[in-house]
Amino acid sequence: MRVMVLMKATPASEAGTLPSEALLSAMGSFNEQLVDAGVLLAGEGLHPSSRGARVCFRHDGLTVVDGPFAQTRELVAGFWLLQVRSFAEAVEWARRIPNPEGDTFEVELRPVFDAEDFGDAFTPELREQEQRLRARVDTQP
Repeated sequence: MRVMVLMKATPASEAGTLPSEALLSAMGSFNEQLVDAGVLLAGEGLHPSSRGARVCFRHDGLTVVDGPFAQTRELVAGFWLLQVRSFAEAVEWARRIPNPEGDTFEVELRPVFDAEDFGDAFTPELREQEQRLRARVDTQP
């Protein structure tokens, strides 16, 4: 199963404060453990929302809103995408996220949909399309 671990933003991350050498080192070691265990599919930190935008869709069109965005606690500052045997395993990995400076932060874990989750609505044609797209993505530089 794939699980997305979302690192929630903090006032410091939204202010653009870069991580310390101690935190970068600890995260590097943690990421190496994830790779060594064969569970890390992807993981990145994100710039603050002041460098982002939101595209808001409505029945009558769309609008683009430039950041920054309010409600820091609802923003994402980074993520890991894990391939694990169970949700409980993902939680165990999340419990190991380093916090060398004793900061207050939160992560959210969410299972990623797999083809089987969609039942009959995910027709053989749609499955084939997804497989083709994944193959193309895998060959991109």
